[in-house]
This record gives sequence, structure tokens and C-alpha cells, in this order.
Amino acid sequence: MTPRREHPVALPLENIDITGGLWGERQTINRDRTIPAIYRQLKATGRIDAWDLSRKRERPKRHTVIYMFFDSDTGKWVEAAAYSLAKHADPVLEKQVDDLVSMVQKAQQPDGYLNTYFTNVEPDKRWTNLRDWHELYNAGHLLEGAVAYSKATGKPALQDILTRYIDHIAERFGPDEGQRHGYCGHPEIELALVRLYYATGERRYFDLAKYFIDERGKQPSYFDMEARERGEDPADFWAETYRYCQAHQPIREQQTATGHSVRAGYLYAGVADIAIETGDAALTETAKRLWDDLTTHQMYITGGLGPARSNEGFTFAYDLPNETAYAETCASISLAFWAQRMFHLDPDGRYIDVMERALYNTILAGCSWDGEHFFYANPLASYPNVNPHEPFSGITSARHFRREEWFLCPCCPPNYSRVVGSIGTYLYSTTADTIYTHLYNDSRAHFALSGGEVQIAQQTNYPWDGEIRLSIQAAQPTAFDLALRIPGWCRSYRLSLNGAPFETAPSQGYVHIRRQWREGDQIALTLDMPVERMMAHPQVREDAGRIALQRGPVVYCLEEVDNGANLANLTIPHSSALTAVMDPDLFGGVSVITGEAVRIEPPTWSGDLYQPIDRAAPAAVPVTFRAIPYFFWANRQPGEMRVWIREG
Repeated sequence: MTPRREHPVALPLENIDITGGLWGERQTINRDRTIPAIYRQLKATGRIDAWDLSRKRERPKRHTVIYMFFDSDTGKWVEAAAYSLAKHADPVLEKQVDDLVSMVQKAQQPDGYLNTYFTNVEPDKRWTNLRDWHELYNAGHLLEGAVAYSKATGKPALQDILTRYIDHIAERFGPDEGQRHGYCGHPEIELALVRLYYATGERRYFDLAKYFIDERGKQPSYFDMEARERGEDPADFWAETYRYCQAHQPIREQQTATGHSVRAGYLYAGVADIAIETGDAALTETAKRLWDDLTTHQMYITGGLGPARSNEGFTFAYDLPNETAYAETCASISLAFWAQRMFHLDPDGRYIDVMERALYNTILAGCSWDGEHFFYANPLASYPNVNPHEPFSGITSARHFRREEWFLCPCCPPNYSRVVGSIGTYLYSTTADTIYTHLYNDSRAHFALSGGEVQIAQQTNYPWDGEIRLSIQAAQPTAFDLALRIPGWCRSYRLSLNGAPFETAPSQGYVHIRRQWREGDQIALTLDMPVERMMAHPQVREDAGRIALQRGPVVYCLEEVDNGANLANLTIPHSSALTAVMDPDLFGGVSVITGEAVRIEPPTWSGDLYQPIDRAAPAAVPVTFRAIPYFFWANRQPGEMRVWIREG
């Protein structure tokens, strides 16, 4: 099944091949190194073996909550593996998944229940704390992996297992008498249920997703009720407010993006899913209202979300500190999910602008160039104050400057991996007679339209330059509307059809070419891509007097390895010419930005912490700076990093 046909839908993964370019490189690394590295960690940390119920386990003395999340990490890895297998046969990887499926099948309880922690350790506490213990969240990620694996390989066993589990959940939770009127403290299952609905055509799965969305935040609070049943005072909730999990009021009444940023992104994506299918005007308005609040008040220039470690999420409008930014990788992933759905709900390029910003900056930064080390948080400035040889968790420090092989809470690595594996589904959306081209990368795509079948091949070195060529293949002349995205960052562009200039103005971020297309038709699109000095809203106090450098969709940063220490003392004059050049020796060939800057600092210092400026006599020393794409930082020598730079 597909969503209601009047809405655009993403092009299915099987209909597109990434043939090269930046995303082709990342997919190769993902396939060859990232997916195997994650599997090794799943094995080493007991997440795979947790499915073997023959091994007796006791309640862990520490990090119990982390054990409760184990199943979600497994589910995301299965999903990443499925996307890889859909495009590249790999008998070893497929056997790893099949062996896991066999273990999962044996671990399923007679009533359909499926959770390693509550089956192995505390079976008497099943479904007693939806607020904190993530049972439904785990089920959601397992289900998404199961649906993806079934589609990729034609093997239905895991989807059948998870469907049985979902039927168990549907019996227990819902609006009817005798059911529990609950929902998960960490949204995610809503997305999975809609996905199962489209895979099976069974409306009851969509209805359960809609129920979870509609029930959330109603009074009296389900979380209060279950806390009292556990013998706890709801007022003792560790997060102090249900804003943390977006359950402080019904979703249609919520005015601002709030709480834990990953939970928010998943929930809002689920809201869009329901609005797409039902046409619910109030829910659509809610989705737009929350989108506008988040993207105009609470989003980093890198597409990062959530400035605060305390709640792993949002604080208040324009609070966007750089060095202590949390900006969890998973949060930007949830933003990309939501952005794609918002476009399908309301076809406007502004949503894809944000999706692209998240993809090319924070999401790509979440994994190292070698594919085996990860960021959890993604600060926009790093001034290292820890011993680089002393282990620490990326989840606990926003000042980290090196990626880790794994984390205590490793949600981000497999989440990153599944996004890279499925990146083809973000390039296009379609209706019966329109092809929306969102992202540009070397690729081949196949479309089944009302007028016939066509193929489009893209050739480009995007995002390093704005030259894009599209070639049409059609067995017979086929009429359709080809909509090409003109990104919000692009001030001017040139378009030609079969060598002749084609003049048309963008509408909602897209130029539309509607005609009867023939075999061999050629489109050339050139997006002007100068280096831009970006400034933040005047109320973003941390960025006052500073600029960020952006070229195309890519945000740049300074690193100590290129520019020396004390990056905060570097100033880029207004008059400095900024030049983008390709460095073929850096990360396989990337665009870097160079220009003249001034380092302002006193040549000597007395040793006092403070002294009069006339004694310090700051000197302005001309230097040449070099900026690299933000998503490549921390791949070379450890050192300082900075996105926002003083301007003078």
C-alpha cells in the first residue's frame, strides 16, 4: 500500500541506485565497515546474546535502563543490514541476520510478548512503566527492521514474529473497555505501525498508531496512573515535567517543540504520518505550527537539535550555545524523517531545505570518515579539556573532540547506518504524474507513473559544485511534470532542456517542467554556489558578532590542525575574499574554503588572569585560514574546532 495518492510518496528503495558521489562513498563505507563494526559491538556488549533465553541473567547492578534499550539497537542494525542487502548481496551479513531471527523466534513468549530484558530479568514488571522503560519503543525499532528485512530479502519470518507481538500490544492497549489507555514515553512505535500498515494493508495497525498519537497527553495522565500503581508519587518523576516526553497536553494543543529532542522528532513525524493518511486539518495545522517553532527558534545552523544535556533536548527560543551544544545525532535523524513527511503532507521545498541541512551536516558528522567511530553529541565548538588518552563517554560530554567506537547508550551508530543505507529514498517523491527531485547525487531511478514508466539518471559532483545533469529514458513518449528543487540557499540558477535555455520561476521551491518526455531528453541545472557569510538571529546571543561559512548545503568549520590553537581569537574581516577550492588529498577530495583572517591576541601576557588592555596591547597578525566541511571535523589530529567565527 501507499499513502493517500493525492499526497506525494517517497520513491521506494528498490527503485533507485546510488551510483557514486558523496553518498555513494558513504554507502560503500557503511556496507564494508560501519554495519560490521556495529555488529561486533552488539556481540561484544551482549545485545545479540540477550536473545538466547537459555542463558540465565540477573538484574544488572548498574545501567539497568540501558539494558532495557538493548532490543532497539538490534532492530536498527537489522534495518541497516536490510537496506544494504537490498542493493548488495552479502551471504555473511544475511546469515548473521537469519541467525538472529532464529534466536528472536525462540525468545518470543506464548502470548506474543517479545522483550529481552523483561523476559530474562523482570518478567513480573512487563508493561508497568511505559513512561520510562521503552517497551513500545523497542517494539517499534524491531518492527521497522523486520519490515525492511522482509522487503529486502523476501523472508517474512521476522515480520511475522513482530506482527504477532504487535497484535499482543493491540490487545492490551487501546480505547476499549478492558484495555490500558497508555502510550510510550519515547515515541517511535507510531512510525513503525504506519509502516506495517503500508506493508500489510491491515488498517488496524494504522488505527493503533493514530490512537497512540491521539491519547498522548490526555488527562488524567496515564503516566500518573501507572506511577501510583507502582506505589510511586507521580510528583517524584525524575524529569519533573511531562514536557520532557511531549505528554504534558494533547498534541493538538501543543504550541512549541519541547522536551527530549529525539522523542519530539519521532512524535512529530508520527503526527505527520497520521495527518497524511487521514487529512485531519487540526493535526496538519499542529504539525506546521510545531515545525515553524522548531525551525525558526530552536535549530542549529547544522540542523542540530537540542542545546541541553540535562534533558537531551530543547530549552527556550534562541538558546543555541555552541561549545555545550548537545545536538544528538539521533535528533537530526528524527528531524530528517519529519521533514520528509512534512513535504508529503504539504509539498513545499522549505521542508527539504531543512532535511538537506540535517543530512549534510549533523547526520554525516555522526560517523567518522573510516566508518567505525561515532559522535553522540555534535557541538559547534570544541575546546578540548580532557586527556585524549583517558576514556570517557560521548553521551556525558559535549566538549569531546574524538569519536568513540561505541557508547553506553549506543542509539546513534545504528540510526546513522540505517539512514545512509536508505538515502536513496530521500532523493525523489512522486505523485501519479509528478516527479519531485529533492536531492542531487549520482544515481539511477525508475518511476512508474500514470502515463508510463521512465528512468532518470543523475550526474553531478554535488555538494562540491552545483552542476547537475539529468538524462531521461522512456520506452515511449510519456507526459509528466518534472519538479526540480531550487534550494533555499541558492540565489541564482540556470536551467536548460536539450541544450536550450529553459525559463521558469520556482514555485514553493521547485521549478516545474511539464511536457511529453522522450528517450534521451537532457536537463542541465546549475545552482550557483558561492561561499556565504551566514549570521544568526540577533537574539541568538552566543553568535553575536560572529559568522558561519556555508557553501551550498554544507556548513564549514575551522580546526586547530589547519589554523592553530585559540580559534576564538581569529577574526575574518568584512573585506576578506573567500575562495572555495577542491583539495584532492583531503578525505578523497572535498571542497575547502580559504581566505585572509586576522589573529587578535597580545604578543605577551604577564601571567595574571586579567590586566588592563593598554598593558596587553593586542596585536592583529594577518593569517590565512582554511575551513573544512563541518561533517569532516575530528577525523585528523585532536584539537579545537569552531563553526561560528568572529567578524570584524
